[in-house]
Amino acid sequence: MIKLTGISKYYEVMGGRRAVLDNISLSISPGEHVGVLGRNGAGKSTLVRIIGGAEQPSSGQVERGMTVSWPLAFTGGFQPSLTGADNLRFICRIYDVDYAQRVAFVQDFSELGPYLYEPVGIYSSGMRARLAFAISMTIDFDCYLIDEVIAVGDESFRQKCRVELFEKRADKAMIVVSHSHRYLKGTCSRFLLLRDSKVEEYTDFDEAYMQYKMMLEGQDAAASATTTQ
Repeated sequence: MIKLTGISKYYEVMGGRRAVLDNISLSISPGEHVGVLGRNGAGKSTLVRIIGGAEQPSSGQVERGMTVSWPLAFTGGFQPSLTGADNLRFICRIYDVDYAQRVAFVQDFSELGPYLYEPVGIYSSGMRARLAFAISMTIDFDCYLIDEVIAVGDESFRQKCRVELFEKRADKAMIVVSHSHRYLKGTCSRFLLLRDSKVEEYTDFDEAYMQYKMMLEGQDAAASATTTQ
């Protein structure tokens, strides 16, 4: 199980300190698929990074009783002067898995061809994301963090990602961030709505999405009223 207790995250901005997450407590059980909704800037990606350990909370505690992936398609950990293959080799060494058994899969899945042996610094953002997703699939995690990763590449590549992740690893826990109605409803059974730095939990997607749409419409109305004043 992954357990978050009293998690808060603040950023220093012009005019003072802004709370992105405020005293959030929740848990994720093995095999559970949790969808995360919220407007842009609500803290969805921050929450995912904190769960994965890529970012530390300002206060609170994260207990991880499962192995947790980095956010899929997250490319911030790549060394740009190394080739894609060398970055894979380094990650295999960290996780104590055999590089030789995984490089063929990464080359085939990422569809990078000879670019796998070129420095990551020359990759486009899409190429980096393909490499990150492919490498993520070579490590067996108990929980996968998914932050709009299926938006990577063309439809054929996105379908390949869906099969590799949601069909072959359906028994794994997943935390899924997406703006897609169909995507979340089809993959998750529990939903978190981030609103005003707090988390609201729902087991019914239609109710969660209705609240999400009402929140967006309310913000649009408030912004329109401010503009006309």
